[in-house]
Amino acid sequence: MSIALFDQTAKAMSKRLALNYSTSFSLGIRLLSNDYRWAVFAVYGFVRVADEIVDTFHGYDKKRLLADFQVQTYQAIEDGISTNPVLHAFQLAANQFGIGKDLIEPFFQSMEADLYATSHNESSYNEYIYGSAEVVGLMCLRIFCKGDQSLYDALLPYARSLGAAFQKVNFLRDIRSDVDERGRVYFPGVDFSRFTDQDKMAIIQDVKKDFDHAYEGIVKLPVGCRLGVYTAYIYYLKLLEKIQRSTAMEILESRIRIPNSQKLYLLAESVIRDKMMHGGSRVA
Repeated sequence: MSIALFDQTAKAMSKRLALNYSTSFSLGIRLLSNDYRWAVFAVYGFVRVADEIVDTFHGYDKKRLLADFQVQTYQAIEDGISTNPVLHAFQLAANQFGIGKDLIEPFFQSMEADLYATSHNESSYNEYIYGSAEVVGLMCLRIFCKGDQSLYDALLPYARSLGAAFQKVNFLRDIRSDVDERGRVYFPGVDFSRFTDQDKMAIIQDVKKDFDHAYEGIVKLPVGCRLGVYTAYIYYLKLLEKIQRSTAMEILESRIRIPNSQKLYLLAESVIRDKMMHGGSRVA
């Protein structure tokens, strides 16, 4: 028996992590072609475990667990194997598609920041978003470009904008749990004890700029990954629009969601609109 069965099982476990933790994000991944899908699931599984360490492993030594996970990550990539199935799947993707320490290190730096930081200034906010979200988008872009460095370089700024947009929407959606459960305030200069609709709209306008810029890159993606990325884009854009329609008080009191029935509608809408994206025409 060869290691192929272990490879297959490790990939399946990363996929299961995504399906269990995020129906919305995994919806977009499942629309990717087979060439990309397993590797993006592997990236998701990797970042999910790190995120769970800092957010839910209460009562354990989070700092040590995160440091151990980081060491194991680099060792898995160097060895080309890991007994940890999630890290084994990730190293397969990292080694095949060129996901290097230049992207992995900032990610761990942002995860470590969550162990200590309770608020951010403009500089640390941008640094955190880069490490926690933008580099994840760049990991996926490495996969989508399949070694085409010129395509990667051309699409890099757009991938960063999309990752930033997704993260900022998550921050808005999760304000209550971040403040009440984790004691974190990500947006610099915002006092959530006096959060107003004006504060909300200032943040939303900033996020919309990220979305507008990201769209310019989505239409340039390879066909096999464009629909999946576009579906995630549409989902988060609709979530932002729902947040915009909600009052500041509603955002503070409840987690804004998109119902599953509407997610299916957005999926169908994305499939139709994707067919209109050839030639770069604006569809959203």
